[in-house]
Amino acid sequence: MAVIAQTQQAVETTGLRGRLLNAIQRMQENRARRAIYHQTLRELNALTARDLADLGISRSMITRLAHEAAYSDGK
Repeated sequence: MAVIAQTQQAVETTGLRGRLLNAIQRMQENRARRAIYHQTLRELNALTARDLADLGISRSMITRLAHEAAYSDGK
């Protein structure tokens, strides 16, 4: 999440340079979020059915939980 926090620093430049920097910033943030999503999927899918049950998670919830971990704003 530190990578995402770093990429959210505002770039206050105008013109083509500013747009390019903003595009690069968005790409870095998206890459970091995708990495979190895929890591969460891998880790939850590696758990046994019993481990998931102990956590109160069903297999059908894994994709949604990974998406929330990566893309929610922490609200």
